[in-house]
Amino acid sequence: MFEARRTQSTFSLAMNMLELSFVAAARKVRQSHRNAIWAIMLSVLQSVLFIAAFYFMFSLIGARAAAIRGDFMLYLLTGIFAYLTHIKAVQQIMGAEGATSAMMQHAPMNTLVAIISSALSILYTQTVSLLVVLLMIHTVINPITFHAWPGALLMYLLAWATGCAVGLLLMAAKPWLPDVVTILQLIYVRANMIASGKMFVANMMPGMMIDMFDWNPLFHVIDQARGFTFVNYFPHHTNWEYPLYFTLIALLIGFMGEAYTRKHVSASWGAGR
Repeated sequence: MFEARRTQSTFSLAMNMLELSFVAAARKVRQSHRNAIWAIMLSVLQSVLFIAAFYFMFSLIGARAAAIRGDFMLYLLTGIFAYLTHIKAVQQIMGAEGATSAMMQHAPMNTLVAIISSALSILYTQTVSLLVVLLMIHTVINPITFHAWPGALLMYLLAWATGCAVGLLLMAAKPWLPDVVTILQLIYVRANMIASGKMFVANMMPGMMIDMFDWNPLFHVIDQARGFTFVNYFPHHTNWEYPLYFTLIALLIGFMGEAYTRKHVSASWGAGR
C-alpha cells in the first residue's frame, strides 16, 4: 500500500540510464537474429558484398584510374562504410520505439532510452563489421595504412551522428504524417546512393555537380574522411564543420519535436491503418 520513496543522485540516475541503454542496445542487436554473433556476421556479409559489387563495377567501367592515387580498397571503404552507417542509423532511429510502444509500459523504459539504444546498436554492429573487414583486407589482400586514422575515425562517427540526427527528425514527424515520412525516408536513402559522393572524388567534380551535392552532410563527411585517409588528397570543396553543425541543430529540433509528439500522440492514431 505504501512505498518508500528514495532520492537518487544525478550520478546514480545517469548510471541507471546507461545500464538501461546498454540492455536495450543488446536487445536491439539480437532483434534481427536470436544469435547476436550471427547478426553481426550478417552485417559483415552485407558490407563485403557491397564492397565487392562496387569493386567489380569500378573495374568493369574502368573508373579505378579516376579514384584517388593510393589504396583502392581504402577508397571504397571510406565511402561505403560511411554510407552504410549513415543510412542504417537513419532507419534504426526512425524505427525506434515511440511513446505508444508496448515497451514504454515498463517503468524504467522511455523514448530517450529507445533512441540511445537504437543509435548504440547500429554503431556497435557497424564498427565490428568495419574492424572485421579491415582485418580481412590487411591480412589477405595487402597491409592498410591510414594517413591520419584519428581524423578518419571521427569522420566515421560523424557519419553515424548525422544519420542519427536525420532519423530523429523523421521519427518525430512520423506519427503525424506516417505515409509522407516513409516516402521521404525512401527518397533520402535512394538519393544518397549518388548524392553521398561515395563513387566520386569531390576535387575532380565540376562545379555544377558540387552545387548539387553540397547540401548533403554525408557528402562532406566522405570527402573529409578521404582527406584524413590518403596522404596525397586535400579536400577543397568540403569541410567537417558543416556536418557537425547540421547534426547539433537537427538533434535539437528532433528532440524538441519528439517531446512535443510524445505529449500529443495517441495509441488510437494508427488503429485504423
